[in-house]
Amino acid sequence: MDFWPEFLASSWGREFVAGGFGGVAGIVSGYPLDTLRIRQQSTGSGSGSAINILRGIVRTEGPAALYKGMGAPLTAVTFQNAVVFQIYVVLSRAFDSSSSIKDPPSYKGVAMGGFGTGAVQSLMLTPVELVKIKIQLQDRSSHHRMGPMKVARAIFYQEGLRGMYRGLGITVLRDAPAHGFYFWTYEYMREQLHPGCRKSGNESLRTMLVAGGLAGVASWVFCYPLDVIKTRL
Repeated sequence: MDFWPEFLASSWGREFVAGGFGGVAGIVSGYPLDTLRIRQQSTGSGSGSAINILRGIVRTEGPAALYKGMGAPLTAVTFQNAVVFQIYVVLSRAFDSSSSIKDPPSYKGVAMGGFGTGAVQSLMLTPVELVKIKIQLQDRSSHHRMGPMKVARAIFYQEGLRGMYRGLGITVLRDAPAHGFYFWTYEYMREQLHPGCRKSGNESLRTMLVAGGLAGVASWVFCYPLDVIKTRL
């Protein structure tokens, strides 16, 4: 492990490790709610409130069913997060080349960088989400319940690479503007809550949590209708 200190010292190393831990924590903590969202959005199984769906899943399939399909996003989350934040850093600067490297990118550069990041991320996310949703929609009445690898192989053998990217178009339409809204809201709110922190980088944990939470709400409010369509597809 002689490479480890040098790996952590690099920008890619820091993003990879931080993205991995952050992504895993986010998936584990939010996955039951994600399962309820997918069940509620999907045709036929989405009738009733989230509470009723939760009770039905726990009663008929057990609490573990809330975590079905979690292996697929967990496998990809570290690499995905590391790549996403690196791409955002590059694009936010590329769309705002007039600003000094010592200054933070403009809000226009932030929004455009987020837009491009969301579009690129869709190429990695579409197959993962397809497998995840198929597993989440399995219930005890399914005769052939499969894990992530079996589901992925079945899709690939039956439909080829094109099948793995079913829903790519709607995923791009969802994620590109959603990431633009997310990064713009995050950068704007952290500056409002802690003036000067975008340049100094010395904002408090509370500022990061509040700004991140509001950014997540803003992006989901915008993209949720498209997310429903994507689940149905």
